[in-house]
Amino acid sequence: MPRGPLTSIQGGGTPPGPITITSPSGSVPRGRPGLARAIKSASLQPSSWNTPRLVRVLTGLCLAALLTAGAITATVLGGARTGTDGIGHDKAPQAVRAADLYFALADMDAQAANLLLAGDDPDLAKLRTETQQTYEQRRTQADSDLQRATEAATGDPASEQAVHTVIDDLGQYESLVARARLLEEQAHAPAGRPSPDALTAYRQATDLLRQQLLPATDRVTADNAATVDHVYTTQRADLAAGRWWLLAAGLVAVAALVLLQRTLAVRFRRILNPALLAVTLVTALAVAAGYTLAGTADRNLVVAKVDAYDSVIALSRARAVAYDMNADESRYLTDPARAAAYEQSYYDKSQSMARVGGTTLADYDARLAAAVDAHRADPHARVPFDGFLGDELRNITFPGEGEAAEKVLADYRQYQRDDQRIRELYAQGRLKEAVTYDTGTAAGQSNADFDVLSGAMDEVIAINQKSFDSAVAATDHDLGSGLAVGGGALLAVALGLTVLAVRPRLREYR
Repeated sequence: MPRGPLTSIQGGGTPPGPITITSPSGSVPRGRPGLARAIKSASLQPSSWNTPRLVRVLTGLCLAALLTAGAITATVLGGARTGTDGIGHDKAPQAVRAADLYFALADMDAQAANLLLAGDDPDLAKLRTETQQTYEQRRTQADSDLQRATEAATGDPASEQAVHTVIDDLGQYESLVARARLLEEQAHAPAGRPSPDALTAYRQATDLLRQQLLPATDRVTADNAATVDHVYTTQRADLAAGRWWLLAAGLVAVAALVLLQRTLAVRFRRILNPALLAVTLVTALAVAAGYTLAGTADRNLVVAKVDAYDSVIALSRARAVAYDMNADESRYLTDPARAAAYEQSYYDKSQSMARVGGTTLADYDARLAAAVDAHRADPHARVPFDGFLGDELRNITFPGEGEAAEKVLADYRQYQRDDQRIRELYAQGRLKEAVTYDTGTAAGQSNADFDVLSGAMDEVIAINQKSFDSAVAATDHDLGSGLAVGGGALLAVALGLTVLAVRPRLREYR
């Protein structure tokens, strides 16, 4: 048989194709190595598309967590700045200015009464000149305070209405005082006995002041003080909650970054990703800094409002009421027909200064003396009286404040002794002596002691005002525009570094 291609096997038919022999292990013959590796890889490893997808998801989570943490930090610290601005640069100064307006108006009326008391007596010529000068100073001060109150009240219907009431009535009040002064000069009346026409004009003026001007001014003070209390309460609650939100968002961001770092280390067999490590450290430090800044802002808010402002507004109102008390003394001597009413008004204001109980001025003086003595015997015990002075003595916070406040209390007690002396002289029929003692500015006279009391209150106000300004300025500095710009730039860098950290790894799958 000739040799040639094998055409049939046992009877012919189509010859079979190449025979493939599979090894017992299931491997492909050596002639197809690439296919063998692919099959083996598919059978022994997870699908390769899971890694880039996982990296992208984790990267997105990190970016979202960083943006969320940044937004919460900006909201918390921005709210702290806004709240401090509302108290430190807006409502608190407005409340103090309104109290200052009350003081200026009250002293204007006291000076108007003193002019009627002086009359045409040649012995009181110097008093008339000084009283006229003080009246004009207070009028200028009131006009300035009223202008600023008008600007500040814009947008607040209640405050606007109260300020407009003051504006409308102040001109009428000044006109009535001018008429009373003119009638008094024409009458050449003796000291303490103004002419009936001058007294009528003054009654109209002081009634307008006490029934319209001062209550309206006090409403402006009270409205602004209430707003300060509301802003403070709201802001502290927001800061307390915000700090926890800030901390939680920061921890989530750090955890997401750590998870991404671990995934890259496991999937790509690398120990650390330097860019991600930098972002993680920066995020942790930024969260700690934000948490600390929020805590510092909270402490500054407490110092500004509770420690400082509460004392400032208490003593500002106390000073305003004290000047109205001083006016009541002069009204008491000027108008015998209303002496009892003015004495009651003086008593009511005394209780608002230091509430010790009692029913008459004589009883009040005795109770005040006992309360002051008890307080001095044990300064660390609870202050045994309320009122503006009691509020201040229970809120001693800053160096030098305690000594200054104790001096206010001592000076107030002396002023009350002077008031008793005025009323004694008046009851004895020694009117000119009572007028001289009431209006005198020599050492030991009532107005001189009142000036000492006013100066002592100003000193305590100044101590607290300085601390208030320092606390507000500290928050302004800590949470200023530089922080916002720096924080935004830091967030942008963190986001950029996060993206750059994973980009080289993802390129390996292209």
